[in-house]
Order: sequence, then structure tokens, then C-alpha cells
Amino acid sequence: MTTAPDRAIAPEGPHGPIGVLVCGHGSRNRLAVAEFASLAHQLQHHLAPVPVDHGYLEFARPILRDGLDALRQRGVQHVLAVPAMLFAAGHAKNDIPSVLNTYAAETGLRIDYGRELGVDLKMIQAAAARIRSALDSADADALAAGRSPVPLHDTLLAVVGRGSSDPDANSNVAKVTRMLVEGFGFGWGETLYSGVTFPLVEPGLRQAVKLGYRRIVVFPYFLFSGVLVSRIRQHSERVAADHPELEMVQAGYLGDHPLVLDTFRERVAEVLGGDVAMNCSLCKYRAQVLGFEREVGAPQHSHHHHVEGLVESCTLCERECTGACQPDGVPVPLGGPGAGHGHGEEAHHHHHHPVYPHADHPLGPLTLRRPSD
Repeated sequence: MTTAPDRAIAPEGPHGPIGVLVCGHGSRNRLAVAEFASLAHQLQHHLAPVPVDHGYLEFARPILRDGLDALRQRGVQHVLAVPAMLFAAGHAKNDIPSVLNTYAAETGLRIDYGRELGVDLKMIQAAAARIRSALDSADADALAAGRSPVPLHDTLLAVVGRGSSDPDANSNVAKVTRMLVEGFGFGWGETLYSGVTFPLVEPGLRQAVKLGYRRIVVFPYFLFSGVLVSRIRQHSERVAADHPELEMVQAGYLGDHPLVLDTFRERVAEVLGGDVAMNCSLCKYRAQVLGFEREVGAPQHSHHHHVEGLVESCTLCERECTGACQPDGVPVPLGGPGAGHGHGEEAHHHHHHPVYPHADHPLGPLTLRRPSD
């Protein structure tokens, strides 16, 4: 009898039967959650017979503890946990490790933590495949309309990262941009962010238009769909509408590209082999990074405990979030229309303490306060 991959029996490792936990952030966006679950299921087939489960920090089930419980029920004694994060910022450095360390202390389960996907050759190749697909489609449309395709040297690539309060993570997006620009031979490249830091998408694109390139390719360097990806598209279309002479091309996000899955497998192998080497030289929690000196040695803790497992569905959108709950990039206030329908981190931050919203705003990152503040 053959064991189905999703019910695989944990094989023995050096510290007992091993299993893999894929750690995500979580979202109220049903499409994003479905995409994440699909990726975890595909990893199960790639890593069989090793059991694979997944969990989220907030706003979706299963939470990380649920995933760990499920692995223990399958006989796992040694968990290889990998963050489903493109770059190591607060979630990968603080929130996820805090939850894992607490669970390990409570249960005695051995949990070894891997590194983020990071700036990796396979990830660059996956990004290039998404951009190439968008370019091929745009060129085909031009030929069908009787026009000559815009050459690469007259094309600007705008790579959009999520944006973080961690300058190390933000700088990695810029490195991805440079690798892609030089690899393709684009005329120019710009690195933009969907929130928290700058330049933001719309003002960044409006500046890029002034450079005079005939075509701009907008590539969201994101793993999954969500409000931020939707807003990137909306802000790009707004700029394009004001510049009909310009060809604006939308590239797809990374998703479950085969090379992304291969990178996840490499991260699991690193944990198992004890070869996890994180770059801490520019980590604001370890080094005296300019402008972030006060955060050196900050305690490692998670601020997601109050929203773990909350799964209220937003009814303002269908499966893919359009950002309807955040007009002009600002979440609907508590008690206002659509209150409680925020998406992901943007919502819980707005409800609990002042932060920069993870969304574009024409004035840049804003500090939002509760109505009672």
C-alpha cells in the first residue's frame, strides 16, 4: 500500500522523525490564502515522504500552532520551519521565531528555523520568467495592431516591493531590480514600494514617466495576490491613463512558479543540513544601521497574538481583494462603513496602534490613529 503524499509518514532524521512547516503571514484575502495553501500542498509532493504542513501568523487558519500540532500528530519530533517570505524583515526576524520558540518551550518539540527566500538565482529567474511573459504578450499585441514592439533599450522596468521598516529588506528589492535590469538590458530601472517606505508606486511612476521611455513594465515582486498587488495595478493604471502616449505593461507576481518551489526545497535542505547562514551584517536588530541605532538588541516577540486565527471574511470584494476597504490607501476608520473589513496586516495595525499603512498614499506613508486617540 502506498501512502498518499499529503498523509506521508515522517521519515527519520538525526533528531527523530522530521516534518516541514511553511510559515506564512496570513490574509483576509481568500485568493491569497488559497494560493498559499496550494503552494504548501505542492511542496508536500515535492518533499514526499516528509510531511509538510503550513500555518499563518494572523487572519487565516491554520495558525502556526495548528500546523505544528498537526505535524506532531503525524509523529514528527523535529520540525524544519521555513518562512514563506521574500526578504527578512520583522515578520521573519521577530514574529515567526517568537511563536516557534514559545511552542518549542511548551512542548519540547525541536524546531529549527530556516532563512527567507532572499536574493537568490532561482528567484531572479522566476521573476525574469514573469517579466518575459508580460513582454511577449505586449509585443504580440503590438504586432497584431500593426505596430513595431518597443525595444528593451526604450523600456523602463519598475520593480515594486512590499515595503518595510527594515532598510536591509528594502535594499534587497533594489538588488533584485538591478539584476533584472542588467540581465534583460532594459534602458532604465526603478525600485518602488507599496507602502511603509518610499518611493511609493504612483509618485514613483510619475517621476519615471519624466525620463521619457516609451514603455514601462511594472513588476510586483510579491509571492501572492492581495490588496497591495491590486493597488499596484490600480495606481499603475491611473498613471497610464494620464499618459496615453506611454505603454504600461503589467507583469504577474511570482506565485507558485516552479523555480519558487525549488527555492523552498533548497531552504528546507539548508535547515536539515545545518547550513542556514543568515546575513546579519546589515540587520537593524544586530548592527548599528544608520538611522536605526535604537533598535539594536530589541527583544524578539510577536505582536500578532491578538489576531491569530481570526477568519472573518470581507464581503466588499470577491476572491481577489481590490482594496475597497481602503479608499485612497487609507483603511476605513473604526465604526465607519466597512469597519472590520480590513485586509491582513493593514487592518490589525490600524485597529490597535499607530503605524504606517502598507498601502500607497499620494502623500506618502501616514501615521494613522484610532478615533479615540
